[in-house]
Amino acid sequence: MYVKEVLVQNEVGLYARPATYFIQKANEFKSTIWVEKDERRVNAKSLLGVLSLGVGGNTGIKIIADGIDEEVAVEQLVKLVESGFSSDQVYGK
Repeated sequence: MYVKEVLVQNEVGLYARPATYFIQKANEFKSTIWVEKDERRVNAKSLLGVLSLGVGGNTGIKIIADGIDEEVAVEQLVKLVESGFSSDQVYGK
């Protein structure tokens, strides 16, 4: 299991388009991935789950992965969050 904390710095947080980008990136990995906020953990590959966390801007979250590519998965998702959910990070441009 690999865990890392990151601060969601964009204005809207993890809603709508940023959440979609996050889920698309999470689905690229074989590992089981979760997002945790305030002791509540949801499947990072589920739009409804991620949206239900209500992650606003300037909120800390934990990204947790368990599986064959866990470290790469967490690092890539942290990079996406730190980029402000840039589509370039999602699509590898």
